[in-house]
Amino acid sequence: MSKPPAPSTSSSATPAASSGPAHTSARLTIAQRAPRRVLLKLSGESMGGEGGRGIDLAEVRKIALSCQSIHEMGKDVAVVVGGGNLVRGAELATHGMGRATGDYMGMLATLINALALQDVLEGLGVPTRCLSAVSTHQCAEPYIRRRAIRHLEKRRIVILAGGTGNPYFTTDTCAALRAQELGAQILLKATKVDGVYSADPKKHPAAERFKHLTYWDVINRGLAVMDATAITMAMEHDLPILVFDFKKPGNFARAVQGEEIGTLISRAP
Repeated sequence: MSKPPAPSTSSSATPAASSGPAHTSARLTIAQRAPRRVLLKLSGESMGGEGGRGIDLAEVRKIALSCQSIHEMGKDVAVVVGGGNLVRGAELATHGMGRATGDYMGMLATLINALALQDVLEGLGVPTRCLSAVSTHQCAEPYIRRRAIRHLEKRRIVILAGGTGNPYFTTDTCAALRAQELGAQILLKATKVDGVYSADPKKHPAAERFKHLTYWDVINRGLAVMDATAITMAMEHDLPILVFDFKKPGNFARAVQGEEIGTLISRAP
């Protein structure tokens, strides 16, 4: 979920964000408007119960059903899961734990979430593989780029756990990296709000929802939808990011069909 501060209006060099225009064809290629391969970024909180903590199998099942619907449309689906419902390394570091240790604990939390999602997907009859950037051979395959691509080619959903395998990098950055490695045409950022706002819409009812932002808009305005490393990586490789409300039924399918939902982050039109 994005909780950005009010946008700055002091920089005249920043391209204007769009709250009115729709997602025009100039901003996306044909492949990006109707992608064959997508990478879905799920926060750990999306799998949690009340307050986004723990694992709520009812919520996991909703996510699995949405992934199944995309898969049945013939899309290649890779999923990067967070672990914030169980452990947040950055938060542990503020209480005296070493940041690297906390981040490794967070990587293991993503694996727990990945296994839960894999189990529910397989219960629905969807072929699924879990690949981890952290070595856990007993419960997940090691992440190897060519192996992950081969699984996608064989029509399996690939769940990517363990982040990048390195501390100090978020799962958002992992999502941008894996999307490039696996040849995804778009990164789908699933949140609990219907896009990126000028301020927290729960605290500021008059906050404006953007339909389109450039990468520089996000960076210069300090919008906290994803970390700066992830945004920069997406910008360098012209990877569009669609931020949308995954709680709304049918939004997963709308996202991969190029419908105008959420907020599109891409190059300038």
